[in-house]
Amino acid sequence: MPCRSQPITPLFETTRRRTLGYGLAATLGLAGLTYLPLARAALAPPRLRLIGEARLPHRLQFQGTTVGGLSGVDYDEASGLYYLLSDDGSTINPARFYTARLSLETSHPGEPMLTGVTFLRQADGNTYPAALRGIQVPDPEAIRWRPASQTLLWTSEGHALTGAAPALRESRTDGTLVREFALPAMFDFQLARGPRSNRALEGLALSPDGRQAWIAMEGALRQDGPLPTVQAPGGPCRFTRLDLASGKAMRQIAYVPDAVPRAPVPPATQADNGVTEILMLDADRMLVLERAYMAGHDVLSGNSLRLYLIDTREGTDTLGAPQLQPGTFQPVAKTLLADFSAFTGAGPGHRLARLDNTEGMCWGPRLPNGNRSLHFISDDNFSSRQITQWLAFEFFD
Repeated sequence: MPCRSQPITPLFETTRRRTLGYGLAATLGLAGLTYLPLARAALAPPRLRLIGEARLPHRLQFQGTTVGGLSGVDYDEASGLYYLLSDDGSTINPARFYTARLSLETSHPGEPMLTGVTFLRQADGNTYPAALRGIQVPDPEAIRWRPASQTLLWTSEGHALTGAAPALRESRTDGTLVREFALPAMFDFQLARGPRSNRALEGLALSPDGRQAWIAMEGALRQDGPLPTVQAPGGPCRFTRLDLASGKAMRQIAYVPDAVPRAPVPPATQADNGVTEILMLDADRMLVLERAYMAGHDVLSGNSLRLYLIDTREGTDTLGAPQLQPGTFQPVAKTLLADFSAFTGAGPGHRLARLDNTEGMCWGPRLPNGNRSLHFISDDNFSSRQITQWLAFEFFD
């Protein structure tokens, strides 16, 4: 959840984008990494229509907590509740999630109404500690509702300085812990291998049948490649499928994030791009949200949001590969569904005045015409220069 700031806007015509694959020049090493078009079957991409946006006030006070850092969102169709996960690592208030309601019309969303806040609990029943006050420091990032068990899955990026490993946990609606999944050792923080700080488990998707979950890295493991730059895409992010009954990892694919869209100003300041959320479209196809930040730009161009479509059956299974070297695997193909800059600036219909640090994505209720609504929420990093922005779209499959 690196710091960034900006928002989004409406109707757009989807385009196709040729995907990037690792070149075959393995002998050149990472410095010689090249990207080639990756062929895939023709697929008519879905389309989006912006219904509108809503915002939560900056540092809203609710039931004794400060609302902000909303990095994950999911929807329970039966109750009509949204679950909003804060990435406050118990710094301002203990690690927590909120519940909310949002009325939705075909032409606009209503105002978000918070209905409750719940602190997440460790196995001993205590809330999670803040940094340097304990070992199990959380960095909550993604949340998914499990209707069958009436529980919540959520990811934590962990904390490199304390050694708290990235984690996938399951909790009840009262915040008590059900279990923590045993993840592959490749996701543990190590000196020269494993995840980079704040580039770990950022995305979480649940299969339509509720039996499997996918977890997604924001950036490449240290041994797998570099982070994206303005000149080049990043090394592959690993997406891992878990069987929820056994807790075992079953498959893993490699996803290559885009290069940073534009140079920061001045050039030596912050610029990054990574995967912030994933969401299953059906049993095999997945939506992937990439978010980039470029310092020194205005609220329209400082953030970039791109939504991609992938087929999880494609690409090499990398679960058994300790290191992803060029030429030894095939990354999954991706198709661009939306560059959210198409929803900003002048144009017909609803428009967005800005983009922001959007990290949460979920399906919402179906619209009167039967189409699904697709929702996004931004993490304001508790910064007055950013906003908590709730975006609602109509999704055409």
